[in-house]
Amino acid sequence: MAPTDRPPAAQGTQSQQRAQQRQYASKPSRSQAATPASEAADMRLEFQQQQQPGNRTISAPTSPAKTRDSILQRVQSLTDAAKEKASSISNDIKYAAATRRQQRVSKDRLLTLLVVDDENFEWSRYFRGKRFFGDFEIHVEQADIKDLTVTASAERGCTVSMAVLSPSGSRVVRSFRPDFFLCRQSVRDASKDYRNVLLGLNIGGVPSINSLHSLYNFQDKPWVYGQLVQLQKKLGKENFPLIEQTFYPSSGEMSVATQLPVVLKVGHAHGGVGKIKVENNSDFQDMTSIVSVASTYCTTEPFVDSKYDLHLTKIGPHYRALMRKSVSGNWKSCVGSAMLEETEVLERYKFWLDAVAELFGGLDILSLEVVVSKDGIEQIIGVNDSALSLLGNQQEEDRKYIFDLIMERLETQVLANMGLQAVSQPLEEEPPAIPARRDSLVSESSVTSSHQSSQPVKANLSRQGSIVSAAVPVPVQQQNKAGQLDDTEDTMKNLRKTFAGIFGEM
Repeated sequence: MAPTDRPPAAQGTQSQQRAQQRQYASKPSRSQAATPASEAADMRLEFQQQQQPGNRTISAPTSPAKTRDSILQRVQSLTDAAKEKASSISNDIKYAAATRRQQRVSKDRLLTLLVVDDENFEWSRYFRGKRFFGDFEIHVEQADIKDLTVTASAERGCTVSMAVLSPSGSRVVRSFRPDFFLCRQSVRDASKDYRNVLLGLNIGGVPSINSLHSLYNFQDKPWVYGQLVQLQKKLGKENFPLIEQTFYPSSGEMSVATQLPVVLKVGHAHGGVGKIKVENNSDFQDMTSIVSVASTYCTTEPFVDSKYDLHLTKIGPHYRALMRKSVSGNWKSCVGSAMLEETEVLERYKFWLDAVAELFGGLDILSLEVVVSKDGIEQIIGVNDSALSLLGNQQEEDRKYIFDLIMERLETQVLANMGLQAVSQPLEEEPPAIPARRDSLVSESSVTSSHQSSQPVKANLSRQGSIVSAAVPVPVQQQNKAGQLDDTEDTMKNLRKTFAGIFGEM
């Protein structure tokens, strides 16, 4: 029987054996077995396929080129972030160095003005790029009072450190010595108290607007009201209509209100804070418990059903009167919407402002708060110092008035103080002249002329607290030969004229 004539069953068995051999040949050997890493990768791939049953396709492995590109991108991003951080630090260093360099340049011709005000207005725009008092530059340092730290001593004066924003946006601390101080913020308000700034400036002897003495005295409203009471006794109630006020040192003395309704004010605050209207005794007793928690004093004054308020200001010799009417219906005209209207400054308003301006040694800037009842009766309810609020459409004009005051005080207090220091420096007395021989007249005349040239012609102005140095005598040996010849010729001419006059008379 020929091999090709095998039965179909045998042929099927042979085809199965050949298929099994091909399958065994396709399996990897022990040397070609998968590594643990590849087995773990296969297990993760199978797990992902089980989590995504709809996805039946197997993604191709990531190519080495794409992996290298992602690593390069991460390295590039980290490099860019490092460069940006280094640039920020470099800008801060440059900013600090420029600030120190600006403070070192022309110290004798640089005055530093410290302004305490919010960031809504920039005072440096009045002084930028200008020269004053001949060749003086005024540098303005402006900050919020909470950002200031003052250290002072009687010998070295005071140093102010303040936190400011650098061009990169980070906060840096800058230190300087102020020559003048303008206070346009409340030093004490509700729970905030920055009187330590005034204490340091006072020890350093820094002049200010208003004076540091008056600013410190304004940090308790009952104390100011006591001064107004003394002023009323001096001028009379008709000439100085001050509202009646009752002072309670603590909640223990608040038994029953003398009259109702009243306005109760807790502690020292501004802008309507800590002020409440009390209409009956029950509410008054409730407020007693509130005052006990506050652990401070309080005052009460009769409630006035007002028609409008008057805001009277005096800045130097300039007066202004504003009428303020509440639009929102709030009994506090300073709270909510209000309508402002400038009104005529009557003579009695000027009289009140001038009288109050004499308190605490003089107030350059002040304002009076006056309430006008519906019967037309005017009553003074409060006074503000240089931290007053500028209202109305004339705020820019009022700021220029303050600028004029600053320039006047700089000239009369700072520069005049420098001039007094220069004059107060003692001059060395000249020794008595000794008659010289005829052959030494030339050298004596040279020494005399050099000594006369050493006298200061004009006193130099310097910063506050610095020593003004006089001109140092120049030795004869350091003078040039031309100067010696000129002095010698002048001396010989004077001698010839003198001898000619003597022999002519004989």
